[in-house]
Amino acid sequence: MFRRKTKGRSVLDLVSDFGGQLPTAAPIKHGTDRRAEAALIRADTPRRGRSLPGHGWSPMAAPLAVYRASTAEVGGVFPLLASNGLPPTGALMGYDSLSAGGFYVDPVGWVLSQTVTNPNLIFFGKPGQGKSTTVKAFLLRMMLFSARTLIAGDVKGEYESLCRAVGSEPIALGLGLPVRINPLDLGPLGTGWDRLSTIERESRAALIFARWVVLLKALVGARDVIVSPSDESALTTVLGELSGWSRGGGMLRTVTIPQVHDALARPTLELARACRYPDIQSMIDATRQVTDALGGLVRGALSGLFDAETTVRLDWSSPIQSLSLRRLDELGDEVVGVALACVNSWSRAMTDLRRPGEITIVVRDEVWRQMRLGVGAVQSLDADLRLSRNDGEIQIVVAHKPSDLLSVGDAGSQEVSIAKDMMALCDTKVMFAQDPTIADELRDLVGLSDLARDWVCGWARQRTGRAVWMVGDRVFKVTTVRTPVEAPLFDTNAALMAE
Repeated sequence: MFRRKTKGRSVLDLVSDFGGQLPTAAPIKHGTDRRAEAALIRADTPRRGRSLPGHGWSPMAAPLAVYRASTAEVGGVFPLLASNGLPPTGALMGYDSLSAGGFYVDPVGWVLSQTVTNPNLIFFGKPGQGKSTTVKAFLLRMMLFSARTLIAGDVKGEYESLCRAVGSEPIALGLGLPVRINPLDLGPLGTGWDRLSTIERESRAALIFARWVVLLKALVGARDVIVSPSDESALTTVLGELSGWSRGGGMLRTVTIPQVHDALARPTLELARACRYPDIQSMIDATRQVTDALGGLVRGALSGLFDAETTVRLDWSSPIQSLSLRRLDELGDEVVGVALACVNSWSRAMTDLRRPGEITIVVRDEVWRQMRLGVGAVQSLDADLRLSRNDGEIQIVVAHKPSDLLSVGDAGSQEVSIAKDMMALCDTKVMFAQDPTIADELRDLVGLSDLARDWVCGWARQRTGRAVWMVGDRVFKVTTVRTPVEAPLFDTNAALMAE
């Protein structure tokens, strides 16, 4: 048996082909210890390694030649890649194509290290490019860090398989189902009300009334009714009367939307005067449009869903919970948008008063349906994003393209202005494959460089799961990696395949 000898090109040959020349070793002076000099450039280890378990011993010595060179020559032979990387903390999502290193997502840690100013994430991408897979992978892997997730309205039922895989049954809302959600629920803020001090009661009451008024304005605006300052004042007064807060004593009880509707439709003389109307008929005439708009939730397509006391309670010992609206999808975008507004307001109440250090993730999918209801719906979502830093929540907004957010109103309107500002409220932006025209929108609205824009409409389209992550002012080319166990849980194309 013989070994075939082959002679490859050396590093010296490669450098000389490009007009370079490696520096020669300095002559060894008389009396210099060769072993001492060699120890300066390599470890004192046998060429075949140490013959011990785990020490990489080889029966043959590696045919390596040792050269001395400066970084200028070494960089030409082997261009080392460097990346302005992030700390390896949080959920491991995949790898960064620029550095070939693992890419970790830790929104809370990024805020603490001042890499970003808020923990919110917004995802853009065409259907089928891995957007939902990446979101679900992040949720599942954050469970290892005791994160609790709430899907505030699963319109397509995409998260149901993930919930069942971890032992959590989704909460299904639909016509004819027994589940009821009261969007005007007190939530955890009403826990132990009798034992609270006067100052704490007033503080919590202000938060509760603000959330209630914003929701009612969004529901009224969904019927193309403009809520005037007088209407808003009347709604606030009605809520104060129905909850018992305006009567003094510091007591507060839950209110339902039918109660608000009935109080506006059939007000008492005392309520009319409290709302600064001279008589009952004047109040009825002035608030007629608001009353009729709220009547849609009492007698319309969503009757029986959001017009009674809440019949379910969230179990925060579960790693993930989902409010599924899949059975409402066939009723149209407006109905689904109204349902999303109600669910989001209720979810907001349910996530109040968490203990310090708890990580809560709230996923808001198909947000464009809610935002098209009017300025009230946009303001509601904007408030949740603004408060996420103080509340310790991670808000995840999922959309197809930037125009989904900007189509909420006419150009230059208040809705569009708020929607543009929402981009700044999500300091981490994840952009999957897009067409060149949509990539231009991202460049203008998000501030992508021309190179990153080309990645979105070029590199990202070559493989599912590729996305450009913009974390603060840092840009990364990331490929999401899913395991064989995760693949069936994340697959959103199962309905398109034959069994």
